[in-house]
Amino acid sequence: MIRCRFCGKTNPKEAIRCDRCGKRVDIDPSSIQRSLAFLITAVILYIPANLFPILKTSTMLNSEASTIISGIIDLFAKGDYPIALIILTASVLIPILKFLALAYIIYTIRKCDKKSVVEISTIHKITEMTGPWSMVDLFVVIILSALIHFNMIKIVPGPAAAAFGLMVLFTLFSSMSVDIRILGEDCAKRRYS
Repeated sequence: MIRCRFCGKTNPKEAIRCDRCGKRVDIDPSSIQRSLAFLITAVILYIPANLFPILKTSTMLNSEASTIISGIIDLFAKGDYPIALIILTASVLIPILKFLALAYIIYTIRKCDKKSVVEISTIHKITEMTGPWSMVDLFVVIILSALIHFNMIKIVPGPAAAAFGLMVLFTLFSSMSVDIRILGEDCAKRRYS
């Protein structure tokens, strides 16, 4: 039997398309390369997302740009600990943990380490569930830009907002494109052929 990675239905091993959703059920060995390419792109985009300003605030007297890290430091300095911790977790820790988790998944699949199939499955599910939560930083920027638009204060997204959004999308693509079923089927074929 082979499980459809889209709807989860188990189909006969010789099936080409899923009986329930009609998607292809064969294992795609190129998914590892595709997932790795998306992951490398996400890591590259993470650098400008943290170096460039994510938010630009302009008043009549001055203009100030803040990065993700400087915003977190400012929130800690002002005593807004819960918000600073949420942004630190969603914008810094979760992306780094997702990079490490995806790299571990790809490495384990490439090594055909069947001992950790359940572990890889669990890590993959957690990575997919936490993916969209990294967008919290962008939601804060969008809400601030939309709500605070007076004559004296103007808030606009900085160039890091686009890089950060793309980084989150590419980690989602990386997580969605890796086919963890390779650990079962393709690895068995490689070992016995």
